[in-house]
Amino acid sequence: MTTGTAPRIALDPFVTDLDAESAALRAAGPLTAVELPGGVPVWAVTHHAEAKALLTDPRLVKDIEVWGAWRRGEIPADWPLIGLANPGRSMLTADGADHRRLRTLVAQALTPRRVERMRERIAKLTQDLLDALPTDGRTVDLKSAFAYPLPMYVIADLMGIEEARLPRLKVLFEKFFSTQTPPEEVGATLAELAGVMAETVAAKRAEPGDDLTSALILAAEDGDRLTDEEIVSTLQLMVAAGHETTISLIVNAVVNLSTHPEQRALVLSGRADWPAVIEETLRYSTPTSHVLIRFATEDVPVGDKVIPAGDALIVSYGAIGRDENAHGPTAGSFDITRETRNRHISFGHGPHVCPGAALSRLEAGIALPALYARFPGLDLAVPASELRNKPVVTQNDLFELPVRLNP
Repeated sequence: MTTGTAPRIALDPFVTDLDAESAALRAAGPLTAVELPGGVPVWAVTHHAEAKALLTDPRLVKDIEVWGAWRRGEIPADWPLIGLANPGRSMLTADGADHRRLRTLVAQALTPRRVERMRERIAKLTQDLLDALPTDGRTVDLKSAFAYPLPMYVIADLMGIEEARLPRLKVLFEKFFSTQTPPEEVGATLAELAGVMAETVAAKRAEPGDDLTSALILAAEDGDRLTDEEIVSTLQLMVAAGHETTISLIVNAVVNLSTHPEQRALVLSGRADWPAVIEETLRYSTPTSHVLIRFATEDVPVGDKVIPAGDALIVSYGAIGRDENAHGPTAGSFDITRETRNRHISFGHGPHVCPGAALSRLEAGIALPALYARFPGLDLAVPASELRNKPVVTQNDLFELPVRLNP
């Protein structure tokens, strides 16, 4: 078996060709040695079956103190991705009984009933945003005008975050995810994000409302409650994941339908349904490219390779979604009639599966049908080859989505 001496694939910090990079990772085998921006060596799991196994393997943990490179001081505190590798104490960074405790308390607050209660608000926001779009045929950036504000307003409503904070949060989260954030701004960005969440928690302690932050404060299990640090980290996690994933899901669905007119015709004619579009988009162009980061407590064999004890693992969902072993020889095609479209693990798998998956599906399931009911002739205003990904290795995220609405 091979270990850390294997050649590494350097992930492009500018994400200039995500599909080609994902294909190269997948072709290199189910476990691939990669290099994150900043020269940080890690392993990536790139095939479906192996990812499901590793995502439930107790030998891979979230505790950054297990990471040998971190303990040896090889990961600088101003590494642009440090906020994703060491995001504070929340269910994202806990394991075992500690993770179950945190997830149980969060589940008491983020109930299916609370998510379902957002349906009417999402529908109203969707209609308001659609009403504001131009109808004269000129080009509009659908991301900034529709796909971004909808999930951001929804997550702010859900969390009880003041709407006035949203413009600043947009700037902060762009810096948080970007590989190009200057090192001298990394610490200040993380501190300001934590400060915004801490102020929200303090306000809700003083005056609770019908929102998730208040529910997290009140959640208890056998007398146990979340600490302020845990609530702040949980809020930051859920706001970050909650809006970014849904933005990319809506944007990618529009791109896929625009570049596959025969698939668009199927759903607009009623021969296929919108849940099929959503699930195939999640599989084919998953909103999350790579999830950081797990650490091996002992040597973990994967096929003919080994993740050595103390090494780090990322989950490369962009590669996993088109694994032919899971989806057959047409895995590289967008097909909403595919029988395996629901087999993807784009929201994770195992104990750390995304708690906001239902909300993201609900938002897309309202937004996309309403968008195409209003603008069935919607199409890209530029060739798909001109669409540019943002320099974010963790998200499949475009700078903009220029379209002509053609009502």
